[in-house]
Amino acid sequence: MSIVGTRVVRVEDQKLITTGGIYVEDLREPALTGAVHAVFVRSPIAHARITSVDTSEALAAPGVVAVYTAADLDLGPRNVGPVVEPWLAGEVVRYVGEPVALVLTEERYQLADAAELVDVDYDPLDAVASIDAALSDETLVFEDRDSNVVQVHGGDFDEQAFAGCEVVVTQEIVNQRVAPAPLEVRGAACAWGEDGRLTVWLSTQNAQIGRTAIAAGLGVGEEQVRVITPDVGGGFGAKIGSDPEPVVLGWAAKRAGRAIRWSETRSENLTSMTHGRAQQNTVTIGGRRDGTVDVVRLDVVQDGGAYPRAAFLPTLTELMASGVYHFPKVETRSRVVVTTTTPIAAYRGAGRPEATAAIERGMDLFAAELGLDPGDVRRANFIRPEEFPYTTKSGASYDTGEYAQALDKVLETAGYAELRAEQKRRRDAGEPVVLGLGIATYVEITGGDAGGESGRVDINPDGTVTAYTGSSPHGQGLDSSLAMLLSDQLGIPMENITIKHGDTDDVPKAVGTFGSRSLQLGGSAVRQAADQVISTAREIAADMLEASPDDLELNVDEGAWQVRGAPASGAVSWAQLAARAEEGALSADVWFGEGTPTFPFGAHLAVVDVDTETGKVVVRRIVAADDAGPVINPLVFRGQRHGGLGQGIGQALLEVMSYDEDGNPTTATLADYSFVTATELPDFELVDMATPTTRNLLGVKGIGEAATIGSTPAVHNAVVDALSHLGVAHLDMPVTPLRVWTAIEEAKAQ
Repeated sequence: MSIVGTRVVRVEDQKLITTGGIYVEDLREPALTGAVHAVFVRSPIAHARITSVDTSEALAAPGVVAVYTAADLDLGPRNVGPVVEPWLAGEVVRYVGEPVALVLTEERYQLADAAELVDVDYDPLDAVASIDAALSDETLVFEDRDSNVVQVHGGDFDEQAFAGCEVVVTQEIVNQRVAPAPLEVRGAACAWGEDGRLTVWLSTQNAQIGRTAIAAGLGVGEEQVRVITPDVGGGFGAKIGSDPEPVVLGWAAKRAGRAIRWSETRSENLTSMTHGRAQQNTVTIGGRRDGTVDVVRLDVVQDGGAYPRAAFLPTLTELMASGVYHFPKVETRSRVVVTTTTPIAAYRGAGRPEATAAIERGMDLFAAELGLDPGDVRRANFIRPEEFPYTTKSGASYDTGEYAQALDKVLETAGYAELRAEQKRRRDAGEPVVLGLGIATYVEITGGDAGGESGRVDINPDGTVTAYTGSSPHGQGLDSSLAMLLSDQLGIPMENITIKHGDTDDVPKAVGTFGSRSLQLGGSAVRQAADQVISTAREIAADMLEASPDDLELNVDEGAWQVRGAPASGAVSWAQLAARAEEGALSADVWFGEGTPTFPFGAHLAVVDVDTETGKVVVRRIVAADDAGPVINPLVFRGQRHGGLGQGIGQALLEVMSYDEDGNPTTATLADYSFVTATELPDFELVDMATPTTRNLLGVKGIGEAATIGSTPAVHNAVVDALSHLGVAHLDMPVTPLRVWTAIEEAKAQ
């Protein structure tokens, strides 16, 4: 019986729940003995000219080893987006939290006092703290530009696009700025060796991308930098490796001649680590009174923060603007603006949740205008299974999908008709706690970077396996999934399989983990490497058994090679093969570059109670189908869905990283920034579906972000649905009690 598809306890959990993980803060490497500690002095002002930086008092403080400013750095330009971001601000600061200086001390407890003594004189400038303020161009974030719009994609819209439509609805939808808030904040440690190489221990999703960025920043060859990833306590896309801090630390370690340790505080993390989402979208849908949509227009404005580090995000939103629907005409345009706020980069879903949120909110508005059930309107517009592979009007090439089946399964599981009856009963009775039902159907792109991934499999002399992956397991259960695949393929028990990753000396070439690419690309690479090992092993085993290679088979139940149909003639174990083989013969190192993007999909139903007297929203049920193809380990798959659902619900209900008009963050601590806990979540009701793809060796699609994408608009739609009979047509997220109560009161007044 194959182990693939069975519930297997994650192999990585034993260490995490007993001795604990080894994170950057826990490192006790010999090279870090005597390391100094680092803190970045960060701007308390959103927008200002730096008129002077006085480090003399700090340098005289106890334990201070060095203080460095932009004037000290001799690094090349930092180009990671449409505008140039400094390593340390030297002339102008453009967001609260921007690094201005670096302080090194002998002891960690000396950092805060020393940083306070760095005297930076600021001449304040007007802040640009919102998309609307940026679009007005009244104040320019970069004075050498003529606009705050730094990137435009797409042309003018067709003025006659909606001329033949019987019904047209339009709505501006705010997809608010959120903080990734990983359990482990950012951290790094670095040391230069006697061989002239820099070793950086970095909390990152991409050791190899980190190495490339650090080497480029320092102006050295990649062979001179080694990046090692310890255990990572959450990334969510924000730890991809484009931050300036590791480069500055590497430079400072060279200049000071000392190893360095750095870990940010929670408030630093909330204000200085890149944020996500932050889009203002206008969706317009036109169609017929039977519910058929003819035209969709999506106008995307992306707040890039002070230095957009992922200007591609709105183009992904445009790419996925067709959603799961057969729209005959789709128009999109995107603009990226700079503001005096924390830079925006990838966050779980990275451009795709924003597309789904806009389209699914728009479909509900279209259904409401027609007086039709939102489920029926969606069914009328779904891409049909026989149409796949399907190229959308927005340019995406979908592989497979069963969109109507996913929605029907969810609504049947939930008892949708009964829920609608209960909703009507409460409304007719005038009960203060009303019921809302929210549907969201979605499709997303995974592995969309069009890159490949590395994989290596070694059969050790004792018959155990060591496999190397360019993907980064940091909470997803990828170690377990890869070990299961190899055990199933080689017939070697999981406990005899070791997965290694996150060291650029072990895996020099890799892409890493983002965009839910790990299993479909990293897993396929490991599968391909194991296939090559099996091919070599067949020849060696044939020689040992004095048989033709064509007559041999691998008995995966026994983990041994034998003559097909004649097991009594003898068998050869992997250990025996390894003893006979020349060194390195039973090893394969591959680059899997054949995979193309896949398109997971699903349907979610949210059931909410809304107290019309207080505005409080309670999510009672979430019924979700998330189809990512064949499932390797149902426990891992379920865990990814649970995490995604929680994060998506959190954005709908609670989370927002906000600023006042002067650009000061008003949610800079966990006392102010609310993220979801178990208290706000129901038990999730998961509906299983598995539609395979032909675009990689495993037939799988990504699951890491899928549930996040569907859950946010489902909850958002549910809250609006609960209040629709009161005259509330739309609410911006997050749907907090105050926002809900205010909308109810305004509807009453009208």
